[in-house]
Parts: sequence; C-alpha cells; structure tokens
Amino acid sequence: MTHAYDGGISDNSTGDIAADSYNKYLDDVAALKETGVNFYRFSISWSRILPTGRIDQINQDGINYYNNVINALLDNGITPLVTLYHWDLPQPLQEIGGWLNEEVVDIFGDYANLAFSSFGDRVKSWITFNEPWVQSVLGYGYGGNAPRIVGSGQTDYIAAHNQIKSHARAWHIYDDNYRATQNGEIGITLDSGWSEPKTQSAADIEAAERNMQFKLGWFAHPIFSVDGDYPPVMKEYVARHSAEEGFPVSRLPEFGQTWVDYIKGTSDFFGLNHYTSALAEYSVWEGNWTSYDKDQDVSTSADPSWPSSAAPWLKVVPWGFRKLVNWINNEYNGVRLLVTENGYADLGEINDVDRANYYTSYINELMKAINLDGCNIYGYTAWSIIDNFEWAAGYSQKFGLYSVDFNDPARPRSRKYSAQVYAQIIADNGFPAPAEN
Repeated sequence: MTHAYDGGISDNSTGDIAADSYNKYLDDVAALKETGVNFYRFSISWSRILPTGRIDQINQDGINYYNNVINALLDNGITPLVTLYHWDLPQPLQEIGGWLNEEVVDIFGDYANLAFSSFGDRVKSWITFNEPWVQSVLGYGYGGNAPRIVGSGQTDYIAAHNQIKSHARAWHIYDDNYRATQNGEIGITLDSGWSEPKTQSAADIEAAERNMQFKLGWFAHPIFSVDGDYPPVMKEYVARHSAEEGFPVSRLPEFGQTWVDYIKGTSDFFGLNHYTSALAEYSVWEGNWTSYDKDQDVSTSADPSWPSSAAPWLKVVPWGFRKLVNWINNEYNGVRLLVTENGYADLGEINDVDRANYYTSYINELMKAINLDGCNIYGYTAWSIIDNFEWAAGYSQKFGLYSVDFNDPARPRSRKYSAQVYAQIIADNGFPAPAEN
C-alpha cells in the first residue's frame, strides 16, 4: 500500500525501514530497561517468518531475529508478551482475498503453530490478534487502511468473522498441544473507546450502550460472554437494516452453533487497547446504502471542551477509561484484564508534557478502577516505547516515550520527559501514598 500510487500515507512515507528495530533491537531493550518495565509487548511479522504466508517456506533469518529479541529481553529481566497478528497480512494471502477468504483460518493456524513451537519454550504470554475492529472496519469497510477494501456493512463483517474464527483456531491449537508443556497463556487484544450518552434521554443512553456492543461486543461477546455469538442487539439491528435495504438475509454472517461453542471461552485474559472516548446519540441515517455505522442508529461526536492531540481522533478523556474497564468487568463477569495499549499522539516534542499528563491522568483512573471499583486488572502497557510508523499517518504523529530521528540513517533514540515520568510511576507501582504529616 505504501508503495502504490496515492498510497494513502499522509506524509508519503513508507514503513520499509521505520524505526529499524530489526537492527536496533538492543537499543529498544536498553530503553525498556532504563524505563524499568517488567514486560514488553511486541508483534511478530507473519511474512518475516513465512514469506508466502504458508508453512511450506520458512525464513530462518526471521526466526533467528525473534529469537534474538526474546533472548535479549529475558537476559534483561523483561518478560516477552507476543502478538501474532498486527494488521500485516502476507501479500500472497491478500491476493486470495485476505480475511474475506475462510481458507486463511487454517493458514493462520499453521502460522500460530510455528510460532508456538519456535518460541513458546520462552514466550509464556501470547496475543492472537491486535485490534480486529480496526483491521475490519478501516481495512475492509471504509478502506482507509490496508488492504483498502471498501464495502462497509458487508466486507467488514466477513473480515471480522474470519478473524474471530482464526483467533479461536490458534487458541485451541495452543490449548490442545502446548499449554500442558509450555505453561503459558493466550488471549486477544480488542480496542475500544468509551461511549458516553450525549444526553440523559433514554434514546441516547440506549444508543451509547448499542455503540459499545457494536464496537467492543462485536468481538468480545463471541469470546467472553456466557452465551457466545454476536451481541443480540447487533444481530437484531443488522438484520433489520438488511431487510429494509432489500437483502434476503442479514449482512452479518452467522457462526452456527458448532462455531459458537468452538469460539466461546477462547481467551485466558482480555487484552484492551484504549485511547479516547466519544459522545453517542440516537440517530437514524437516511438512504438505501449499507454501512456499519448506519446499522447502529447512532452518531458519535467529541465534546468541544476535551483537549486534543496530534491525532484528530484522540481526545483526552481520562474518566472514560475508568468507565470502560468497569463496563468490561460487569459485562464479562470480572474477566482478567490486561491493558495492552494506552497513549498520546503529539508532533515529537522531547519535553512532552502533554503526554506525561495523559499517562498520569489515565493511569490514575485505572488505579481507581482497581482500588475503588474492584476491577480485575493485572497489567498496563504504554503505547509505545519508541516513535514508529503510524500507519496512514506515517511519521506525522508520534506516540513514543523515546524519540526516533527518522531523518538519520542510524535512527538514534532519545529519552523524552514522559519516559522519566512513566519510569517513576512504574517504580511506585502506580502512585506513591501521600507523605504522612
């Protein structure tokens, strides 16, 4: 996508070298150690170890690289938390339809099996998918992200369906073949904001809840709920809109009971990526066209008083974090929750006071959820340790605790102010108790 004419990257950059962690991974480990973290979340690039996506051609250089990263982390007392899929599907698999082709479910299982057998003697925490909502809605619905397929309300639902099946396949492979000997755990990472009713009208309160079910419940309900399958309200609304638009059946695919049972319970923890919140209100979208957003009868907006960031979608709303994790705790029976991303976008300032304030305020709300509300949260991950290639935004937005100079071939890292603040938070395991008088 980045090399295509009009590749859709805001600064026309590519991810060819990016932060060059392939060569600079020891610098990353040094930054992690300086910050004082006890675990590091990174992802494996599927095509780096399987260039065709399939198991018949293994790239040993890729295996060696990830072994080096894992061993360097462990040598420095840092536990690896490894994500199998973070949106970078091998191109040959895209050419057979990508996540629209159910054949990829078994192919992903083969890839996961190779990862478990190659690295699972040392990796004890696995994440199958990172943010399947983003991959589905932005990659296969509205088309702003790779692979830039447009078909909202249709192809996005199919892509999600096959990713959920693939997640379950990987979980069962681990559970059946590796758990007893490797003694690890495997889960999934889902992204969600908090949807706050715009007014206290019954219609807006229902709209906000419906928006949560369409966003987070879409992926969480099949895996974490007692009954499994898609959220009832999602099935109801997509079926109704499909009928109104003249479709003979719902545009939302059906799992069938065998798959519902196979998927249900396939996660040892709930990985959550959270950045921001929105106001939700009841709104009917007119017109005979299909859209994931139209299916919900909801419109979302930001309160003008919420502070902004360098990412237009990211408003600073710390209290939404506490509400969200409480919602998850209540909805999914006190599930073990690991925050796998949380962070702030700016233009790359070294004295990044706004990022430091973001972390302080958001972590404070998380501590309230743990200590006051009793939510079952066992870990927190900042996004991210270094500046990186930020998808369609290229290098125009920075999320790192450490700066990367992308104009220097050596890609030097520099510690920002926020890294010092975060290191202190880690050292205090949250926030220090007030000094006694």
